[in-house]
Amino acid sequence: MSSLSSPTPPVQLSIRDVCKSFPGKAGAVQVLDGLSFDIYEKDFVSIIGPSGCGKSTIFNIIAGLLQADRGQLVYRGEPVTSMRGRVGYMMQKDLLFPWRTVLENVLLGLKIRGIAQDEAIDTAREYLSTFGLSGFEKAYPQTLSGGMRQRVALMRTLIMDPDILLLDEPFSALDYQTRLYLESVLLEAVETFHKTVILVTHDVDEAVALSKRVVALSGRPTRVKNVHDIDIARGSPIEARADRRFSEYFHTLCGELDIQTRKKAA
Repeated sequence: MSSLSSPTPPVQLSIRDVCKSFPGKAGAVQVLDGLSFDIYEKDFVSIIGPSGCGKSTIFNIIAGLLQADRGQLVYRGEPVTSMRGRVGYMMQKDLLFPWRTVLENVLLGLKIRGIAQDEAIDTAREYLSTFGLSGFEKAYPQTLSGGMRQRVALMRTLIMDPDILLLDEPFSALDYQTRLYLESVLLEAVETFHKTVILVTHDVDEAVALSKRVVALSGRPTRVKNVHDIDIARGSPIEARADRRFSEYFHTLCGELDIQTRKKAA
């Protein structure tokens, strides 16, 4: 009996032949060189590559903070100059306003969207409950742990209701236990709010545990080396790491990035 494979979701965003260079002492430095890949609806894609290869530059172009020298973005079949207004951008630093309470930080996105005050407060409290932060409405960012601050930052990004989440190493400064917890929070939020996610990370372990697909980049001038489909358990990041195929994907991607491990002398 032949098995029926799941249909491929429609392409939500295409990055096509994108090039970007920056001025250098000896002339222009080519960072991105004909970068092309697709993001599907409700996809979770991680982008990995050597340090300095331009991963954050890709995000800045998608978000409309930088202009590509060449190439285009195609959103649901239509060429666009940027994705501004369609993406939520969460960086490694939480960028919370220290003079605003947790509730006020979360409410800011709803005010920008023009949501009425009473409705905004009700929505914000629902998010706080979902993210396990009920009771911290009046707390200020400087009184929170790093993990709690990142939860507030993720809430503030999600509450803007973007089509695509751009996550630029949001958990890299946190301890491993907190990262595992926030990975679970992120996956639950993505499932609850039906979001597409693009994650930039240096952590191959994290990329395999969270992603449906991983885009591996070369060094400068940066191109796509390969796109890997990740087919492992999706219950939680811990379950993903326990999947028998996890190690295989991990070693394949480390080899793709030429990450070397040193064996101890006998």
